[in-house]
Amino acid sequence: MSKFGPIVLIEDDEDDKDMLVEIMRELNVKNKILWFDNCEDAYNFLRDNTEPIFIIFSDINLPKKSGIELKYDIDQDPALKKKSIPFVFYSTCASSEDVDEAYSNLSVQGFFKKENDYNEIKTNIKTILDYWSISRKPV
Repeated sequence: MSKFGPIVLIEDDEDDKDMLVEIMRELNVKNKILWFDNCEDAYNFLRDNTEPIFIIFSDINLPKKSGIELKYDIDQDPALKKKSIPFVFYSTCASSEDVDEAYSNLSVQGFFKKENDYNEIKTNIKTILDYWSISRKPV
């Protein structure tokens, strides 16, 4: 994982995207933030991109294809799987079925529910980014 690579944010709600970007700026995150409002564009970018990615934050409910379906596609693509990009779900939808699916059948590194409190969201994002900034992965 690149500590300095971009953060990929897959979120179809522009207000949520703006809030997450604002929080990351308040946390003094220097990484470029790349926003995709659908899984198809995000997948195409991930497949074609050669720059190391720091982390992927994905919503579950997205147009055309869900975040879960996107993660299946990533896990089935040998080149993308080999990149070992940290992938976390950050979604208002956190049903027990989605959480079970994410951990039982997918190689996700986290599943977080979007909170309603700005400071709680900021704390959660900081915790996730801090963890991944010191974590190691295969080269």
